[in-house]
Amino acid sequence: MSVQEELMPTELGQIKIADEVVAIIAGLAASEVEGVAGMSGGIAGGIADMLGKRNLAKGIKVEVGDRQTAVDIYVVIKYGARIPDVAWRIQENCKHAIESMTGLEVTRVNVHVQGINFDSEKIEETEEESQMR
Repeated sequence: MSVQEELMPTELGQIKIADEVVAIIAGLAASEVEGVAGMSGGIAGGIADMLGKRNLAKGIKVEVGDRQTAVDIYVVIKYGARIPDVAWRIQENCKHAIESMTGLEVTRVNVHVQGINFDSEKIEETEEESQMR
């Protein structure tokens, strides 16, 4: 049992929710938001380490207490998306998913935008537009 696992007493015993479970829920919820290009490895992984859906807990840091949890999410946003709106939707989606699936109260969801993903077609169009001017 991890030090950070959640212990919830019931009539029949305790329910344990591991940090990894909360991180996976948060990662899935964040990746569902329109405008999110992917999860970033965070500071340790570096900005360049874009992670796919196989590593949903990567780019997520959670702190689980007795009845509450706090989440830090490291994301890469798609070029053209309005960053504050995407970040707000990530916060709302993660809070709702974690609270509904685990029963934990989410005290905060910190969104760290680690980079912008440029679609290669848009980059080529921008270069062509620049050459035409």
